[in-house]
This record gives sequence, structure tokens and C-alpha cells, in this order.
Amino acid sequence: MRQIVLDTETTGLNPRTGDRVIEIGCVEMIDRRLTGNNYHQYVNPERDSEEGALAVHGLTTEFLSDKPKFRQIAAELKEYINGAEVIIHNAPFDLGFLDAEFKRLDMETFSSEIEGVIDTLVQAKEMYPGKRNSLDALCDRYGISNAHRTLHGALLDSELLAEVYLAMTRGQNSFSIDFGNTDDRQGENGARLPLAPLAEIFIRLASVEELELHEGVLTTIDKEVRGLSVWHKLPAEIE
Repeated sequence: MRQIVLDTETTGLNPRTGDRVIEIGCVEMIDRRLTGNNYHQYVNPERDSEEGALAVHGLTTEFLSDKPKFRQIAAELKEYINGAEVIIHNAPFDLGFLDAEFKRLDMETFSSEIEGVIDTLVQAKEMYPGKRNSLDALCDRYGISNAHRTLHGALLDSELLAEVYLAMTRGQNSFSIDFGNTDDRQGENGARLPLAPLAEIFIRLASVEELELHEGVLTTIDKEVRGLSVWHKLPAEIE
């Protein structure tokens, strides 16, 4: 299964009032494994960011002025996400903006190009009702380091969300398991450690004396229950 973990940054909160997408970050997973085939793009929104949004992402109008406009990256984004299941934290927000951007270009909506959507915010609220379920809160809950996250960034947030999603859906708190190479493992210092061969399995049978003691215990139980205990019955009698 191909899944894309996606996040966007925008000039504000409402695409209906003209706010635009300014950054898109996507992380690809196939069969729950990160592939490294990620997608990241800054976008010139052709307008300023609202003050509150700018404080969140720090992407100034000057920085974005020489970046491609959305119409210049729409086709490659469409090709990248086509047919994938998309994982988003608070999906209505990002999908609302992306659908609006596609509509501006008279294209089919972003939502129509994907296979389906998993909203990790909805999942988190079901798993942890009444608790904080922001991406930062989930990172804390699952022991995922986000110390390097001083400002919001679409690709960084997608990478964190991918780790959070895997932790939420399998009880695994990190990517410590190497699914690609089963010939070796990684030690604490990063060195590759060879797998040790399995030790020989020894089967120790009960001695005659031990069997006699066991039979004596069963006989005592039979007397107490005034009949055959379940351990003395033949398998056919138990069914």
C-alpha cells in the first residue's frame, strides 16, 4: 500500500478569503516503510502572510518571492500523489487549501486524485479523549524527539507525523526496527552488529521419580474431587 504523509503551510487560515498554500511537504511510505521518495516545495503565494501565520512558519514574502507559483508545480504534485492514501493531521484544513488551489487552475480537486484520507487528529481524539492531541503533544506522548522543531515546516512536520502515525497504529515508538536488511542489526553506537546464531534447544524430559511424584499429586486431587480430575481424563473424554 502506498501512503503519503502530507502537511502544508499557508498564508492564513481560510482559503475562501484568499489565503494560499506556501509550502508542501510529503513523505512516502509503502507497506509501512519509509522509501525516501519525498516531495517538498515552497510556493510563491503572490500575497503576504497574515501576521499570526508568519509567526508560526516564518516564511517571509521576500523568501517566497522567487519560488514557483502553484500553477507551476500543480502537475508534478498531482502525479506524485495520484492514487495514494494520504495521511494528514487535521485533514480538512490541508485538503481545503489544496482543493482550492486546484480549483483555481480549473483542475480536478486534490481530493479526487487520492485513494483516501486518514486523519490522525481524529484517530488521536478517539484514542486519547479529553487530552491534547496536537502533533507536538503526540510526539511527547510517544517519545518522539521534536527538539529541532522551532518553527512549523511542512516537510519536517510530515516526517514527525509519519513516525507518530506508525507509533499510533502498531504500538512502536520509533523507526528502530530495520525492515530492509535482516542480516544485521544496529548497536547503540550506530555500529552494525552481526546476528548471533540461535543456541541449540535442549528438551529435558521428566525423570521416573518426577513422574511418580506427579502421579501422586494427581491421585490426591482425584480423592479430593471424588473422581477423576481433568488431568487424569483422556483427551477424548475432555472434548
